[in-house]
Amino acid sequence: MRIICVDDEPLAMEYTVGQCRLLPRADEVKGFTSEQEALDDCRSHPADVAILDINMPEIDGITLAARIKEAHPQTAILFLTAYKEYAFDAYAVHPTGYLLKPVSQEKLAAEVAYASGEQHPSMPAHIHIKTFGAFDVYVDDRPISFKLAKAKELLAYLVDKQGSGVTRTELFAAVWDDSLYDRRMQKRLDVYIRSLRETLQEYGISEIMEMEKGVLRVKTDTFVCDAYLFYSGDSDTINAYRGEYMSSYAWASMTEAILYWRTTNR
Repeated sequence: MRIICVDDEPLAMEYTVGQCRLLPRADEVKGFTSEQEALDDCRSHPADVAILDINMPEIDGITLAARIKEAHPQTAILFLTAYKEYAFDAYAVHPTGYLLKPVSQEKLAAEVAYASGEQHPSMPAHIHIKTFGAFDVYVDDRPISFKLAKAKELLAYLVDKQGSGVTRTELFAAVWDDSLYDRRMQKRLDVYIRSLRETLQEYGISEIMEMEKGVLRVKTDTFVCDAYLFYSGDSDTINAYRGEYMSSYAWASMTEAILYWRTTNR
């Protein structure tokens, strides 16, 4: 695992680098006091985890995170700052975690482990749908592969609607935003829906979705979902949430804001 630490204060940067080098899976840890140098490094050598101070003079941490994500979307972002009032703005770039200075070794280790995918909510189930971070579907703990990315996004939107029926027109408007729903796009939507149903059938989980008279919905009692556990008040799942919800999809930002509000108003 490659980690970069960016802080314009040399002592703070060196402290964070030293703490990260104690982590068992940290193969390479590199520190920067220059935001631009860190960005240039990320563009040529992608990092698995970027730990960024927010209040920096050259490029603020939130802007730097956005530029790192543009260069390498898979990089997990952890914000490390003494100013907790930046937290809400920070979540706009979908960070994986937010830490307040001074951070303990234990807390840093837990956040880096989560960011690198070592920790996940405990959900023993035949079908497990993950919405925190990127959207994925697991069958017996193995991720399923979708032939078409849009077909996967259709299922993600249905999961977000929590079992409510969604018409084809509503589905198209959410996933294609401002595109015109003409005959050509109706046929394209047919292709994606058919691909989604074929994928679910291939993995033997076609029961999680139903379609009747042009209305699609997921059957929420057929799978376990981290977001649903969050809504139910499951404490382990609430504590595991790190501010990212279906981070690949722009339409998910509203739900992400609701989840964030709930974590800060408990």
